[in-house]
Amino acid sequence: MILYPAIDIYGGKAVRLKQGDFADTTVYDDDPLDAARAWVKAGARYLHIVDLDGAKSGAPQNLEHIERITSEIQVPVQLGGGLRSLASVSAALEAGVERVILGTAAFTDVDFLDDVLGAYRDRVIVSVDTRGGMVSTHGWQETTTIPAEAVIEQLQNRGVRSFVYSNVDRDGMLQGPDLDEVNRIAAVVKGRFIYSGGIGKVEDLSALAGLRQVNLFGVIVGKALYEQKFTIAQAHDALVPPRRASGPGGRTDLFQPGRD
Repeated sequence: MILYPAIDIYGGKAVRLKQGDFADTTVYDDDPLDAARAWVKAGARYLHIVDLDGAKSGAPQNLEHIERITSEIQVPVQLGGGLRSLASVSAALEAGVERVILGTAAFTDVDFLDDVLGAYRDRVIVSVDTRGGMVSTHGWQETTTIPAEAVIEQLQNRGVRSFVYSNVDRDGMLQGPDLDEVNRIAAVVKGRFIYSGGIGKVEDLSALAGLRQVNLFGVIVGKALYEQKFTIAQAHDALVPPRRASGPGGRTDLFQPGRD
């Protein structure tokens, strides 16, 4: 499994929200580039960036910061937040990100999703954010009455194969993931997905890896890393699933879905 250290940009700073609440913001770095440098220096192989200003307003607001990061940091970057038009998706990719993460517009605007998949299919992920199991939209400011599983099925029928699944209720709370929930989502996703929400200790990562869900290929971690609950090196070690029982001749099969 892949570790994605998170950098959320709000007001030009690297921050974390608690449960998606813009009024409950903690600033961890005055410059997002400094946060990116720190994660990569510590061993990060990928970065997950969210333009929170864009998520709130509906259009990207921090592409200048994104371009500063991608021009200096030599690891793949995925970006979400406010990507609700083909032009904004194109601008994000031109700013140097490897993949774009679509949110609200992916399941409210059929033509938009078709256009983006037609142009950039292999570089597109769709984020399904939930509160109480129901899909949350418009920068986590509105919650629908639609279960996550139904939205994932709908998106898959339209050609989406990669997802970020976020439990907003757990975001920033450091209380760990709901493993039963992760298993339920894994049963629905036919492609692959990244989990986000509530990681608070290195054992949470081991627990996710221990689920052995072949389509769970990554996890996003923010607050726990900023607050030094564990290191990136420890996270990498924890995301290697436990060894299977030795086979004939004493060989041990290591099962490492999605690990580079």
